Amino acid sequence: QLQLVESGGGLVQPGGSLRLSCTASGYMLDYYDIGWFRQVPGKGREGVACISSSSDGSTYYTDSVKGRFTVSRDSAKNTVYLQMNTLKPEDTAVYYCATKSLTCLDSQEGYWGQGTQVTVSP
Repeated sequence: QLQLVESGGGLVQPGGSLRLSCTASGYMLDYYDIGWFRQVPGKGREGVACISSSSDGSTYYTDSVKGRFTVSRDSAKNTVYLQMNTLKPEDTAVYYCATKSLTCLDSQEGYWGQGTQVTVSP
């Protein structure tokens, strides 16, 4: 069974960078579209970015992170990354990766990771 583990979160100053990793076991991530999401307490979960299966590779971003965040794959490591640059305090959240049930253009997810905390503060 597919399992996902996020890592790379932490505390960073505004304007700084972090790279989050989503590493899979049990199956190859190459065959899945993978989404990144974030959630703040008291607020709904927000889709941040998505990358299509490796045969396609298309990427998608919510407007608030375009130009700052980049999602990518390393198939050899069975890992999807979220590179986050020019971080802002409003980026503070728990970040999750998840498989898409179909494609990045659909709103249903299958398998979720446990989440990793990102805090942007002076």
